Amino acid sequence: MTDQKTRPAGLVAIDREMARQRADGIASFHDMGEMAGQVAASLRKTGQLLLLGMGGSHAVGRAVEPLYRALGIDAIALPLSEQLAQPLRLAGRTILITSQSGESAEVLRWFGETGGTPETFGLTLEAGSFLAKQAPCLVGAGGTELAFAATRSLTISFALHLAVLAALGDDPTAALAALADTQEPDVAAAVAALASVSAVVTSGRRLQGAAEALALGFTELSRRPCFSLEGGQLRHGPMEMLGRDVGVVLFRGEDPTADLVTAMAASAIETGAPVVIFDSSGQAAVSGAVTLSFKPATGLAATLAMLPVAQRLMIAFAWERVEDVGTPVRTTKITRSE
Repeated sequence: MTDQKTRPAGLVAIDREMARQRADGIASFHDMGEMAGQVAASLRKTGQLLLLGMGGSHAVGRAVEPLYRALGIDAIALPLSEQLAQPLRLAGRTILITSQSGESAEVLRWFGETGGTPETFGLTLEAGSFLAKQAPCLVGAGGTELAFAATRSLTISFALHLAVLAALGDDPTAALAALADTQEPDVAAAVAALASVSAVVTSGRRLQGAAEALALGFTELSRRPCFSLEGGQLRHGPMEMLGRDVGVVLFRGEDPTADLVTAMAASAIETGAPVVIFDSSGQAAVSGAVTLSFKPATGLAATLAMLPVAQRLMIAFAWERVEDVGTPVRTTKITRSE
């Protein structure tokens, strides 16, 4: 049905960003090697990382938290608004502030109140932004993302983290291959499974950050309640909401948490909820769920493989419900107020 409709201007803008994201992500990884080395040197010195951002930028932080921890870095991701109101101490930590525009209200206030620290770095798409003038920055290729929902900016942010992780000694080969691989599973069955739901919950374990990024995109584009709960948190009470009108989208990677995601899928199916699984675990498909299969992987290799497919799913889901997909009615691309 969606293929027969004229694509609205907001969606055309998203199409343009998505068409560039793989190439810009690869370029960002290679272009920022020297700056990534500076961030890595800071992390070796401090051993602690505070990831600050809002919206999709915070979801990126959540996605890479476990990857830094696996390398011995004590990493924690917080919304920048939470750090402003209930701050963790900054001394002795490497601070990485992510803002694709570099102009968000919280970014301006954070530097106004703290003045930054010697171990503060930024991650942005805009080399001339406020953030880039305040701190040494990892700057993504291709300039500012113009479309409303985050697509290219997420891919580039992950690629920039990949450069830092590589500078710390992690092997980027699998993630770069995923970024370059344009073969993607068809989302038609997943779109059909979610056709009649009124809300969606996304969930994962080690891939929870990817689940949170998708939930935000679902909400922004469809204007329906779509939110994310880490797998254990979903198990502890919120399963009461599940039923035929609540879709469940799960992320399963090739890691020790895969069996927990499998168990959640089975439990969700028992409630009658439509279940979609983004699956890079290499395990057998879960009966009763729609599975979008990827090569066995975890970490950024899994996230970068899944992300473009998740974007296509969120667009198709939204276009079944909203005529002017991609045109915000209550928010703006750059949030300049708190």
